[in-house]
Amino acid sequence: MSAVPGTLTTLLCFLLLTANLSGAAAQESASKQPAAAAKPEKKITEIKIGYLRAYAPQLTLSLLDLPPRDEGVAGAKVAIGDNNTTGTFLGQKFSLDITEIKPDSDAVQAFDDLIAKGDRYVVADLSARQLLSIADIARDKGVLIFNIGATDDSLREENCRINVFHIAPTRSMLADALAQYLMVKKWPNWVLLYGSHEQDHLYADALRRAAARFGGQIVAEKEFKDSGTARRTDTGATQIQQQISVFTQDLPEHDVVLVADESEVFGTYVPYRTWTPRPVAGTAGLVASSWHPASEQWGGIQMQSRFLRTTGRRMLSKDMSAWTAVRAVGEATTRTNGDDPKKISDYIRSDDFSVAAFKGQKLTFRKWNLQLRQPILLSDTKSVVSTSPQEGYLHQVSELDTLGVDQPETKCVLK
Repeated sequence: MSAVPGTLTTLLCFLLLTANLSGAAAQESASKQPAAAAKPEKKITEIKIGYLRAYAPQLTLSLLDLPPRDEGVAGAKVAIGDNNTTGTFLGQKFSLDITEIKPDSDAVQAFDDLIAKGDRYVVADLSARQLLSIADIARDKGVLIFNIGATDDSLREENCRINVFHIAPTRSMLADALAQYLMVKKWPNWVLLYGSHEQDHLYADALRRAAARFGGQIVAEKEFKDSGTARRTDTGATQIQQQISVFTQDLPEHDVVLVADESEVFGTYVPYRTWTPRPVAGTAGLVASSWHPASEQWGGIQMQSRFLRTTGRRMLSKDMSAWTAVRAVGEATTRTNGDDPKKISDYIRSDDFSVAAFKGQKLTFRKWNLQLRQPILLSDTKSVVSTSPQEGYLHQVSELDTLGVDQPETKCVLK
C-alpha cells in the first residue's frame, strides 16, 4: 500500500512538468508570430476638394462693403473642419487645395493643375465665362463642380451641365424673392434704375421678369451711365446728393425704387437721396441674398458664433455658399461611404440627398438644372427684414420652387 502514494506523487510531478513544458512552448511560439498578427490599422480615404477662385481687390462705393481677403475661402475651410469631425469616425480625411486666378484670366490651366493634384470636387468662384470654359473638361474627367460665384441664369438653363451643381442663387431667384415681399406689402408700382454694365442689365432683366410673374408694375425705367469718374472725392457727398435727386426728379408716382447696380457705380447712393421719399430695394436698400451676417434664426446663431470664433469675422453670403458646397460633398461621401464622383453625383441628384444650412429646412437640388433650392433673405445693412418664399406663395412640389426658373419653364437639357 505504501507504493501507491509514491506512484501518485510521481504521476503528479509528470503532469506538472508536461504543463510547464507546454506553456513554455506556447510562449516561444507566440513570440515567433509575425507582426501582421497585430490589429490592422484603419484605412483612411483622403477626399481632396479644390477651390478655384477668380480674385482681384475690389473698389466699392462704401469702405464698409470692401470684401475680406478670404471671402468664400473661410467658409470652405470651416466646412472642411466640419467634414473631418464626422470623417474621423468613418476613415475619411478631407483637404482643400486653393488656387487663385485673375478675373479676366483663362481658368483652364489652373483647373488642370487642381486635377493633377487629385482633386475630384472643385468649388468654383468664377465668372460665367470662366466656368463654362472648364465645365466640359471637368465632365470628361469625372470631376464635379460646385458653383458658388456666378448667379447667371444661363448657366442653369441653355448652358447647363450635368456635372455642375449651383450653390449660389440665380438673379431670377433673388429678384423673385424681392417681388414676393413687395407684393405682400402691397407696394406694386416700381421704378427701375439700372447701371450700364452687362451684369446690371442682367439683374434688371430678372426684376422685369419678377414683375411680370408676380403682378408688379414697372412704371418707369432709367439707365445710369457709368462715366468713369472718381467714385470717392472730397466733395462727393454734396455732388451725389444733387445728382441722384435730379436723376429721379421726373419719375411718375411709384411705391418703390428698384436698383440694379451689380457693378457698384451708383446704387449705394440712391437711398435717402431720391427726389420723392420712397423705399429702395434691389442691389441697394433692401437686398436679397443667400445669407446675412445678422442671420440668427434656425440655429444660425450657432453657425455665426462658430464662424466668428474660427475666422475672426462675420459670415457673408459667399462664405455660406462655399460652406454649403463642401458640406454637400461631405454629406454625400458619408451616405455613400466612398469617394466615387459618379456615385456622389447620383446621390446628390437623388431624392435621398439634403443638406442642412441653417435656413429653417433641409436644402435639395432641382433635378432639372441642378440649382440648390434655398430660402432667400431680405436684409438691410443691420438685420434680416424678411425671408422668401413669402407666406401664401404655394407650389405643388416645393414652395422654394416659386423662386427662380421652375421645371415647366426650364431650357436646360443636362448632358
